Amino acid sequence: MDFSISCSNLSKEFNGDGIKTLALNNINAEFKKGEFVSIVGTSGSGKSTLLSLLGTLDAPSKGNILFKGKDIKTLRENQLADFRFENIGFIFQQFHLLPTLTALENVMAPLFSRKVSYNKKQKAEDVLKKVGLKDKLNSLPSQLSGGQQQRVAIARAIIHEPHWLLADEPTGNLDTETGEMIFDLLFSLNKEKGCGVIFVTHDPVLAKKAGRIIEMKDGCILSDKLGTLV
Repeated sequence: MDFSISCSNLSKEFNGDGIKTLALNNINAEFKKGEFVSIVGTSGSGKSTLLSLLGTLDAPSKGNILFKGKDIKTLRENQLADFRFENIGFIFQQFHLLPTLTALENVMAPLFSRKVSYNKKQKAEDVLKKVGLKDKLNSLPSQLSGGQQQRVAIARAIIHEPHWLLADEPTGNLDTETGEMIFDLLFSLNKEKGCGVIFVTHDPVLAKKAGRIIEMKDGCILSDKLGTLV
């Protein structure tokens, strides 16, 4: 089945204090199943806005987003929640871990209100082992390093095996070495699981390692070219 995401004439306008800001301006792009795409650009170029629209965290002012050929904006609120659960895993610069929950519980959090066919605790343990944290299952976020917290966040994002991982500056709060480790982890998940990755970053070194590089400026796409995909 085709799990590509297609954007057509996509625009997003914000209104505040009587001032209109055009964050995205007529974006046309397609993200094919299993791709690893980096999105680069200066602050305010529209990278994060585009990611939030692709993940249905926000709605476009104009244009369409098609997933499996269906326009996402036709989905009702409960359908959007199901869409995100089944298809999208989010990873942010801020880890957004619940401080009173252990690593294991944080990873299980997306499943708390869901009926699934697998054992939730076992699946959470499995993905934490996959990201190299089998000895940190019962640790609280305050007991983990920044890199370890981000790996917990990645485990949480992949627990239901989404078709897409949307990563918004996931290495932005990490040192260079740890950032490269996080990138390599996303790269291995992309290869092993076939999940698409859209990776927003300010790091040109990491961006060039993707299979495709989209450069944005002032809400528009400046270029869309091949990367190295090491």
